[in-house]
Amino acid sequence: MTPDLVAELLRQLMKEALILAAPVLIAAALLSFLLSLIQTLTSLQEQSLTSVPRLAAVALILLVGMPWFLGRMAAYTRLLLADLHRYLG
Repeated sequence: MTPDLVAELLRQLMKEALILAAPVLIAAALLSFLLSLIQTLTSLQEQSLTSVPRLAAVALILLVGMPWFLGRMAAYTRLLLADLHRYLG
């Protein structure tokens, strides 16, 4: 396996990881921003007001998006296994 092939595999892996993580990270960041804004405007500084909704939102996104996440991972795995002969020799 050449260094160029390893770099290409790592590039594809990082791209897939970013695509899979992006919806959850973006939703958590936006929700955190909105909750922080609400806390600032109302002067409530309770930590559970931000933690519980953020955890619930992430769990909901993971639950709803699970078919898409699994489909992407399965397609990537099939792609890797289809090109296995390129990587082994």
